[in-house]
Formats: sequence, structure tokens, C-alpha cells
Amino acid sequence: MKTRGVTFKLFMLIVAVFLCFYAMIIFFQLFFFEDFYKNQKMSRIETKLAAFSREYAREGWENGRLLRETARFGRDNKGQLAVVTPDGYVKYNDPYRLELKKTDGSTADVTLSSFLNQFGSDLLSLHLHAGDTIEVLGELDNEGGVNVIYPLSIRKPGSSAVGYPNPQEQSASVISYTGVVTEVELPDYKNLISRQGLLFLALEEWFPLSDEHLQTLTGGQMVIEEWIEPWTGVHNVIAVQPVKSGTQNMELLFSVTSLQEISEANSALQMFFVYAGLGGALLIVMLSFVLSRMVTKPLIALDESAKRMSNLDFTDIAPLERSDEFGSLSDSLHVLSHKLDTTLSELNQANEKLLEDVENREHMERLQQQFFSNASHELKTPLSIIKSYAEGIRDGVNRDKQDYYLDVIVEESEKMETLLQDMLYLFKLDSGTVKLKKRWFTLSDKIEEVVSRLAYPMRDKSLDAVIIPTDESPVYADVERIEQVIYNLMVNAIKYAAPGSPITIRITGSAAGAFFSIENQGLPIPERLQSRLWERFYRLEDSRSRETGGTGLGLSIVKLILDLHGFTYGVDNTAEGVRFYVSLINHSDAE
Repeated sequence: MKTRGVTFKLFMLIVAVFLCFYAMIIFFQLFFFEDFYKNQKMSRIETKLAAFSREYAREGWENGRLLRETARFGRDNKGQLAVVTPDGYVKYNDPYRLELKKTDGSTADVTLSSFLNQFGSDLLSLHLHAGDTIEVLGELDNEGGVNVIYPLSIRKPGSSAVGYPNPQEQSASVISYTGVVTEVELPDYKNLISRQGLLFLALEEWFPLSDEHLQTLTGGQMVIEEWIEPWTGVHNVIAVQPVKSGTQNMELLFSVTSLQEISEANSALQMFFVYAGLGGALLIVMLSFVLSRMVTKPLIALDESAKRMSNLDFTDIAPLERSDEFGSLSDSLHVLSHKLDTTLSELNQANEKLLEDVENREHMERLQQQFFSNASHELKTPLSIIKSYAEGIRDGVNRDKQDYYLDVIVEESEKMETLLQDMLYLFKLDSGTVKLKKRWFTLSDKIEEVVSRLAYPMRDKSLDAVIIPTDESPVYADVERIEQVIYNLMVNAIKYAAPGSPITIRITGSAAGAFFSIENQGLPIPERLQSRLWERFYRLEDSRSRETGGTGLGLSIVKLILDLHGFTYGVDNTAEGVRFYVSLINHSDAE
């Protein structure tokens, strides 16, 4: 019942708003639209005519310019404009005209207003433009030294003549004038006014001016009134604007504009709202359907949220933005789901952290066991040797051999010291306590320093270091750690290089960092074993030869340092030996 009541209230509210809005539109349209439209058009005519008057008074247009501007004003405002004296005489010729120029340079004006009254459509169909050659038959008036032709027939080459079929029957003084059109002022098809005599009819009715109109115009104010044409009853707007420039007498701009389209538009709007009223019934039906969905939609959403919560799925349970009971229930479900989701998330995170801690502890235990196993294995041999030789000295070995025994003990002690140092360094890197101290430096300088430190081991095997830099650029890294990487890789290359061979070190620069590789000649490394080179205490020789195997931690240290920097590295076989390469480009730093 409650849902039905809410639906009914919402339905009635929307219907009432719709009916009030529709009634308001009908009311204003029936009683105010026509007056509003009329006032708007009269205001627009008043503004444009005042602007026309200001430009005409300021610039003092000559006859040709004035005719063009009056014609343009008529086209733009769908009316007619004339310049008249206060007595009602038209001062200038009509705005619709042609100017013809003969080959001898003489010109003539062809007045067209009267001609347009009878032959307007046919004349406009000729599409006359400046540059066209035409023949005009009509009466010539050259009073005042200006040739003015009142046409009876106009013919354009390639088209039929427009006008009276026999001009000589209309007037005995018909002349033929052929020339090139230099100026043309014609109305557009859509703005063609078939009753050009409307302007003169309005002039006859308004002039002589009434005392009230004359007093207003003499005071420099515009007169604008509605005028009903007596023949057809069509409503028009007549606007009269006084103009006075310099010492000239006052002139009047007399404008006539039809208001016929106002009543036509109003009639069309009335019919439109009739159809709109019919469509309103359909709209009400649609609103009823929408309202029913408005009520059932939140219920469906709440039901789906409850089902997800029963399955421990608390995602995407957003509250409904409503201020009624549905919104309150939705907010409660949202708060409940958020708290349950937070609690379950915390439990899951705690479980994951506990599992991660257990795995880390197990991993550390395995590493410790492996580390101690490898360490004990590595330390067993040198300790056995030291013990054996020390017992030999204690038992009174031959004095000539005591120096040799002592040298062996010292050598094995140094190896144990190196092993312990590597183990401690590796443990420090593993612990995560190492903080990188990055700065810019040149890679080739560090490589040369490392090579000079290893001069004696290289000389023992007759090895040469060849450094080949190409477009080298500074790198940004921890200098001491990278120096350790270079040292370990060089020691590894020296150990496995063929005696008397070169060790080639290539350096290539880029905008983001540098790339270097260390290549030695010797036995290749099987691909299946290349990934194990970075493991701790791993040696390629199954016998773990102490002559070449070293401590087995050098490459593991290299791996940890480069991983700490975020650099990439690897090993591959070449045609003559093995190549270790390092890319000193950290992608996060490069970005």
C-alpha cells in the first residue's frame, strides 16, 4: 500500500506540473505572443533605421550609394525605404536599378521598380550581373544631364525578352539602348515584393504630415506606427526618421515593413499546440511507466545488494541517493557492507601477512641451512690444510720445509679471509640494510681503475685488457657498488680466460645511461647452466677446483648489487668464449 501511495503521489505531482506548464504556454501564446512579436519587430526596425540615418547623415552618400543602401535595407528587413522631403516628394530615384555603359563611355540608369511590379519574376530569372550585355527598350529622360530609362522590354542574349511584347504600342518615344551592366540592384527571389506600389500608397496616405507627426519629426524624434493597408487589410509598420546633415534641409527616411508573417506564425503556433496537446496524453502514459520503474528500481537494487552480501560479496554496493525510506535502508546496507568488507579485508590481510611471514621464515631457514652447509664445506678444506701444515711444523718438520709450510698456512688464511669477507658482504646485501649512494660518474674511468688493480693477475696469465668506449655518457649509480661489480666480473674473466688472450671490455653510451660487456676467450658455458652462475657457491667444475673456482660468491654479489639498482644483466656465449653484459639503465629513473 505504501509503495502504491508513493507512486500515486509522484504521478499526480508530475501530471499537475505538466498541465500547469502546458496551460501557461498556451495562455501566453494566445494573449501575448502576437504583441510581443510585433513589438520586437518594430524595435528592430527602429534600431536599424536609426543606424541607417546616422551613417547617411555622417557620410553624405551620393545618389548611387544611397540607392544601393536603400535597396539593401529593403532586402534585409523585407520592406521598402525611400528618402522623401517633408512635403512627401521622393527625393531620389527608386533603389532597384541597372546602370548601363555604352562602348563610347556614356552611361544610363534603368529604373526598375515599376517594371518589377508587372515582370518581377521574369526579370529575376535572367540572373543579371555586372558585365552582362543587355538591350533595353523604353523611354529616355535626360533631364539634369542624367540619362534615365524607364524600361518597357529588357533582353539578354540567349534569353527571351522580358516586358511588353510590343513596346512601341505602349509609347511613341521608345528608344533602344544596348550596353554593359556596370551596377545592378535587384531584390532576391525570396524577398521580391510584388506590390511595389505599397510605398507610394503609404506616402499618399501619410502626406501631407499631420501637425503631431510634423512636430515630432521636427524635434528630431522618429515616428513609428502600425498601418493597415486599405486594399488587403494587411498590417504594416511605418517608420519615419528625420535626417539633417550640415546646411541641408531636413529629409525623411520613410520605411514600410509588412507584419503579415506575425499573424501567420501565430496561427501556425496555435495549430502546433493543438498537436502538442494530443502528444501530452502519450507523454502522461510514458510518465506513468517511468514512475513505476522509479519505485521498483530501488527495490530491485536493494534485493541484489542483499543477495551479494549473503554470498560475502561486498563490492559495488553503493547507496541510493534518495531521501525516503528506500534511501535510509540503502544507507544502512551500505554502512553494514562497508564494515563487513573492511573486517574481512583486515582478516585476509592478516592471514596473508601471517602466511608471508611463515614462508619468509621457512625461506630464511632454508637459506641459512644452505649457507652454513656451503660455508662449512668451503671452510673445511683450508682449515684441514692449515691444521695439517701446522701439525707438521709442530712435529718438527724439516727446517727447509718450514718456510714453505708457513707460506701455505698464510695463503690458506688469506683465502679464508677473502671467503669470510665475501660472506659478510653478501649477508649485508641480503639483509636489505644497504642504502645506495648514487651520483654521476664515467664508467670507463672506473673500469680502467679496476684493470690497473688486476694488472698482476693478468700478467701472470699474459692477458691484455682492451677497453672500447663508444659514445660514452655518464651513468647515475652507486660508484662503490658498481666498482665491485666490475671487479668481480673482471676476476671471473681472468680466471677462465685462455692464457695469452685478450679480455675485451665494450662501453656503449645512450641518453638514458650506458651498457658495458666483458668478454674473455675460453670454453663456452652450456646454456642449461648459465642461469645457475648467479647462485651462491656455484662453480662450473664438478670437482670444485680451488685453482679456478674461487669462493663461488662473486657473481652472487654482482647479482644482488645490480638487482638493488634495478639494472639488467646476463651472460651468453660468443664465437671465441663467454661474454657478461650489464645495462646500467634504471627504467624508473629514465622516466
